[in-house]
Amino acid sequence: MKLLPLLPGHAPSRAAVTCTYRCGDACLHDAPNTSDNPTFADVLGEVSRRGALRAGAVVALATGGLAAMPAAQAQAPAPDGRPAPGTDFPRVQPNTRDAVVIPEGYEQGIVIRWGDPVLPGAPEFDFGKQTAAAQEKQFGFNCDFAAVLPLDHFGLVNLLVTNHEYTSENFMFTGYDEDNPTEEQVRIAWAAHGLSVVMVTRPFHSGHLRPRMSPFNRRITLHTPFRVTGPAAGSDLLKTPADPSGTLVHGTMNNCAGGVTPWGTILSGEENVNQYFANADLVADETTRRRLARYGIRGKETVRKWERFDSRFDLTKQVNEANRFGWVIELDPHDPNSTPVKHTALGRFKHECANVRVAHDGRVVAYSGDDERFEYIYKFISDKKMKHGDSAHARRHNMTLLDEGTLYVARFTGDSPPAEIDGSGRLPSDGEFDGVGEWIPLAAGKRSFVDGMTAEEVYVFTREAADKVHATKMDRPEDIQAHPRTGRIYCALSNNVERGNPGKEGATEPNPRVNNKHGQVLELEEARGDALALRFSWRLLLVCGDPRSPDTYFAGFPKDQVSPISSPDNVAFDRHGNLWISTDSAGALGINDGLYAVPLEGRRRGDLKLFLTVPKGAETCGPVVQDKIVTVCVQHPGEVDGASADKPVSHWPDGGKSQPRPSVVAVWKPGRHGLSDIGGR
Repeated sequence: MKLLPLLPGHAPSRAAVTCTYRCGDACLHDAPNTSDNPTFADVLGEVSRRGALRAGAVVALATGGLAAMPAAQAQAPAPDGRPAPGTDFPRVQPNTRDAVVIPEGYEQGIVIRWGDPVLPGAPEFDFGKQTAAAQEKQFGFNCDFAAVLPLDHFGLVNLLVTNHEYTSENFMFTGYDEDNPTEEQVRIAWAAHGLSVVMVTRPFHSGHLRPRMSPFNRRITLHTPFRVTGPAAGSDLLKTPADPSGTLVHGTMNNCAGGVTPWGTILSGEENVNQYFANADLVADETTRRRLARYGIRGKETVRKWERFDSRFDLTKQVNEANRFGWVIELDPHDPNSTPVKHTALGRFKHECANVRVAHDGRVVAYSGDDERFEYIYKFISDKKMKHGDSAHARRHNMTLLDEGTLYVARFTGDSPPAEIDGSGRLPSDGEFDGVGEWIPLAAGKRSFVDGMTAEEVYVFTREAADKVHATKMDRPEDIQAHPRTGRIYCALSNNVERGNPGKEGATEPNPRVNNKHGQVLELEEARGDALALRFSWRLLLVCGDPRSPDTYFAGFPKDQVSPISSPDNVAFDRHGNLWISTDSAGALGINDGLYAVPLEGRRRGDLKLFLTVPKGAETCGPVVQDKIVTVCVQHPGEVDGASADKPVSHWPDGGKSQPRPSVVAVWKPGRHGLSDIGGR
């Protein structure tokens, strides 16, 4: 396997222009978490002094969780050459091509691109003649999470639901003036945010999904009405002059990852909403300014200048508007006339995702990560039980499950002596990074478990509540999903180059490297495998980076046989139980982002294989892994420093001299009598 040379020095993991438009240059500011809660080392030291982390106590605390997890293979011999079921595809080599590169013997096709028609009356996309009216009926910009929901037993007719995370105005308009955007450009951007629902069909002998007009097709934008539900609905903290009830919000934005609920709806996380609100520094009330800063909302003018055209983005005029974003939303794609909701019971923070599993008693459990440096991992347990069936009554009931329950935040403890977690990424003496943890309650309905905060304050200012209960600071928690068979939880922790900096928390066992450019993947098991349990065991499945580097780990699998990976972002599973991981910012390794598969059981556990790569400057998002088809969202192709719509460096997907366009791509393996399984066997 040929690898590109590692980038020298402290290489940035993402283009500066992407940071500007995606997260408001979050990395140029100190992380908003300035809490003085005890450091991980302090907590570990106190527990160690009490003797609670001796090997027997760890097993007792986990009550069977860790003992049931697959054994590490730190000294494992090279396994046989047979790939694990579901991973029998030729490994793609890391590259920097301006193309989607797939395994030999596979085929691909563009499903839908930014600007393609979604609703009747939408014109064909014309880059030089964009209008807000057209964009409201066209596929939005920068697709992220995606779901493919079959409408028949063969997957020939489906609903494709896609997030549109953010807009990159320099890549959307030629001659764009950052200091003086036009009102029409701003309105185009409003329409390019949100979500799209579009029917896609395919022929029996091909995996090439193609969009179709249908009654299901829908665009969700910054003008779409949303109902606010749950315990904070109607709170004074959510009321504005436009909505004195505090129960109706127009629009959703910066929608990152999400999930498909067991009842067939879509959950979507509002993430980097801080960058859209202006004049936080001019807000008179000191407490309000502090709370805004805890969410990264600071400064005066915004980059996009939306506040010039709508006062709700000016915090000196509508100070509560920022509190109305940063939630998990739920959309019923099967009912185009339904009103989507914002679930306040899941808390407000930079939601990367929300994914649901059903507990043994029928209650549901939702997991979500707060995607920022030194932020936290959360869990919600519903009070009510799920109703089975496809009836409208069952769906209406199930869409209320995430409004009543208890919100928790995670606290992790390692089982290694603090001296062995030195920030280098070197494995401790027991051969892996692992330990136990607990879920700390924050609020349930109108009851707060956090001293000095009301329940409404806990839901609206969830980060502050988590600070107060001493949750564990993590390295950018991204997508979190439960394994469909084992129930184990897998969380991508993307990176954190601030870890170990002066005044910042140093290495901890779940976050074992300082200046962490490449991230890790966490494997967590609830006690006794019970989704309702409040204790868990955990270990790091992957410590990402170049396999040649001593600070990487691949579940004990021989490192000379795996693919390099940096900045894990989204996760998914195939029917064989393999974990699929898409990446964001593999540029830290000098390679394009990609989609990887890794077995979780057996002798090939940890054998990470690169399945595809996306074009230069792009990010791999929203993987959907089915037996016959894999789809990915290719976000911000060609978005590299120095490039723009006036100076494009990518011409994907249309080629020639065309502008790059974020798109959804399908990949399949043709067979003699139709489609073959993606990974074989």
